[in-house]
Amino acid sequence: MSKVTDPIADYLTRVRNAIMAKHRVVDIPASKLKKEMTKLLKEKGYILNYKFEDEAGYQGNIKIALKYNPETKVSAIKALERISKPGLRQYCNSNDIPRVLNGLGIAIISTSKGVITDKEAREMNIGGEVLCYVY
Repeated sequence: MSKVTDPIADYLTRVRNAIMAKHRVVDIPASKLKKEMTKLLKEKGYILNYKFEDEAGYQGNIKIALKYNPETKVSAIKALERISKPGLRQYCNSNDIPRVLNGLGIAIISTSKGVITDKEAREMNIGGEVLCYVY
C-alpha cells in the first residue's frame, strides 16, 4: 500500500469519483481537516449528510452521503478543484481572497481561526491557505 502524499487531493478525488459513478455514499479516511471540510460542505448544502466513524487508537472514517437532484439525478457538486498543493502552497491575505464563480461557489480556506469559507474569511478580515474550490 502506497503512502498518500496529499490527503486533501485524495479526499476531493474520492468524492469526485463517487459522483461520477453515481454512488450514494463515499468512505474516506478521516483527519481533523477533512472532518472540518465535510462539516462545511454539509453546512453549505453540497452534501446530504455525513457520519464520523471513530475507532479507538485509529483515525477512523468519514461516510459522506452525496446529494443529487431527485428528478434529474444531477449532483449538487459540479466541481471540486484543489488549489493549494504540497509543492506549491497558495496563501492569500484578507484583501486577495478569491470569489468562486462570482460568489456562486465557495473557496475552503484554512485560517488561524479554523477551516472556513471565503465569505466568512472576508467578514472576519483574515487570510489563509486556499485549500479548494467547490461549485
